Parts: sequence; structure tokens; C-alpha cells
Amino acid sequence: MLKKIKRALLSLAASGLLLTGISTWQAAPVAAATANYQQQDLNLDVKAAIAVDADSGQILYAKNATTPRQIASMTKLVTVYLTLQAIKQGKLSWTSTAKPTAAIAKISQNTEYSNVPLTSSHAYTIKELYRAILIESANGAAMTLAQAVSGDQVTFVKKMRKLLTSWGIKDAKIYNACGLANGNLGSAAYPGVGKDVENEMSATDMAIVCQKLLKDFPEVLQTTSITSATFSSGSTQSQMTNWNWMLKGLSSYYSDLPVDGLKTGTTDKAGACFAGTVKKNGHRIITVVLGAKHANSQDPSRFVQTAKLMHYVYQNYTAVTLKKGSSISGANTVKVPEGKETSSKVVLDKTVTIWAKQGSKLQTSLSKTAVSAPVKKGSKVASYKFSATSGKLPSLSGKTVTAPAVATQDNQEANFFVRLWRSIFGSK
Repeated sequence: MLKKIKRALLSLAASGLLLTGISTWQAAPVAAATANYQQQDLNLDVKAAIAVDADSGQILYAKNATTPRQIASMTKLVTVYLTLQAIKQGKLSWTSTAKPTAAIAKISQNTEYSNVPLTSSHAYTIKELYRAILIESANGAAMTLAQAVSGDQVTFVKKMRKLLTSWGIKDAKIYNACGLANGNLGSAAYPGVGKDVENEMSATDMAIVCQKLLKDFPEVLQTTSITSATFSSGSTQSQMTNWNWMLKGLSSYYSDLPVDGLKTGTTDKAGACFAGTVKKNGHRIITVVLGAKHANSQDPSRFVQTAKLMHYVYQNYTAVTLKKGSSISGANTVKVPEGKETSSKVVLDKTVTIWAKQGSKLQTSLSKTAVSAPVKKGSKVASYKFSATSGKLPSLSGKTVTAPAVATQDNQEANFFVRLWRSIFGSK
């Protein structure tokens, strides 16, 4: 019977007496990809660099950002992450202790490297080693923590690689927990590779590491912001001074840039590197510079270039924060052709900050403009996609910046006869 009714109605439609069928539509595409993210008006004197929003990962600047390069002691941020993860999982505690092997102790006493002196006869707390990594960039301390977390260096390296892969980082080359060249590690060197190999990641990869660390363990900033501290090794004490000279009270501090992290790195191959972070006007960004000049141990080039990059972001972008629960004009409903109500209101499911070049306007669209019934209140029905009149808004995920759109009310499926009527005459 239903088939006969449909055939009769379709016959009428064909004669022009009725309008046909269910239609779905997609939002018109937003601004085309016109932005050049290696900004021509910022001539950074580094091999590679990137600046991103710490929360969304929106890319604000990029120069050679996907090319892997030596990262030196910035490696230690991965070591720190795995240490904090082990503590969170209850496998270690801040008061747990670890003794360095003779090989590690020998490395720690080499004054050519950044270190605090360790002895194999003394047990150090995880807290002491952790602070030594983030303040003094101590290589021996990093290797001792690797041993505490995984039992040996090779197993820890495998753990580092697995972690990075889980974050979508596929082109990293990791051989140790500290960032020194393999040949500098003596009997603790990674087996089967040359003495000149060093850990490598791209600026983008390093920004992902920083973002994950700050998101999962924001308390790390309590330590990365310490300018100096004392390290005790038995009866011996040594003074630690943070290599991040952009901290308040140190030589490359800028009063308008309250930098509070994260990590430097230096080798002959890597040059001077720095993964920095700053929160200004309520918005935190992450910057990475690789391969800055390093004329001598007092050369501040990496911090000069970082300050240049940070100033560029805050002076040339406007950050717009959209609060969770916000209704966005022009993208506040989705069609529900088979619902009791033919549309459902949607709102942002999380607070998101969008950066747009000054003078440009933000644009918002929904990934879906029609959904099936029933719709449940609070359920995700689509994603907000953001762009600007100046171009796309890329992020570390490789996609444009998005945020979930959720329904504000339940919308049950309409009964059969209502749906049939709509399929013939259209929704009213």
C-alpha cells in the first residue's frame, strides 16, 4: 500500500503539482588557503622555528618547521614527561631514590657538559634529579632518571620512541635520554649506531612534546621557572643556574614577556635551541627555535630570536576566546529532517581560543549541517570549523582548528506520517 501511495504522489510531483524530497546541504566553504605560514615580515635568524597556541595547537608562525634537526637537551622534556607519568602511575614517587651507574657518574663529572656531579655510591631522590634536569640541564641526572623509570638506557629509549609515536610523531630519531651525541656517552652509548648520531625532531614535533607536557603536567612550570637552586651530592653541594636566561632576574629577561619555561639545548650540530613558553594577556603560547647562532657560551642569540618571535605573535595577532556553551551566530543550528523539531540548536562544548591576524575576521562553519534523529541533549552532533579572512588556521594536528558542537535539547524522531508528509511537501 505504501509503495502505491508513493508512486501516486511521485506521479503528481512529476506533473509539477508537488515539490520533491529530502535534501541536505553543506555550509559553503570558508576562506581559501592563502596564508603563508613562514611569514615574510619576520626574518628569524634560526634554522627552524614554530609558534603555537598552547591549548589548541593553532600554528601562528612556522619556518622549516617539519624538517627534523638535532634537538640536544630539549630531549630532556620527553624524559621529564615519562618521569612524571611514572609518578602519576605510582611506579615512582618523589622520594624514591636511584643510584647512577659508574658510566653515568663518569658522564656527570665531565665539565664539558651541563651537569651536576653524581657519584655511584650515593642515592638521589627522583625530585633532586628532576630539578637538576630542568634547572641545570644535567645530563647524568637525565640518564639516572631513565634508569629509574625503565631499568636501563636502551629500554628507556624504546619507551621514549613509543610515546612519541603515540603522539603522531613519526620522524623522530631518539638514541638517549639526555640529548648528547652518542659518542659522548662512553659505555652507556646506544648500541649499533655511530658515535656522531644525535637525537632529532622537527620544530613541529618539539612543539607537540611541549604541548603534551603542559597539558598533562602543568605543574612542570613550577620547576622550569626556578632561576637557581642548590644540588646536594652527599657532602658536596653545587649551585645550579637555569639555562633559560629569559626568566625574570636573568640576563635575557624581557619585562613584557613573562616567560616561565621550558628547555634549552645546545650541541655543535644542533646549534643553540630553545623551547619556550609564555602566558600574556591570559593566552599561553609555545615557541621553538632550532639552530640559532652559538658563538660562545655567553651568546644570547636563541633568546633574542625567541623574543622576536613572541613579540611578533602578540603584536600581530588578536586572540578571541569563545566560551563553552556559546552560541555562534550563523552556525547555531543543524537540520534534523526526521526530528519532531526540524532543527536543533547547538553550542560550543569547550572553551577555545582562536588567533587571527589583526585586520582579518574570524569565520565559523559546522562540519555537518544536517543530522539524523533522535538527537540527545549534550551529544556531539558536529564540529565547529574555524578560519579567518586572512586564510586557514592550521594546527599541530595537521588539521584546521576545530571544537565540538553539542545539542542543547533532546529532539526525538517524528512519527511516520509526519516524516512521510515532509518527504513529499518538505519541512515547514
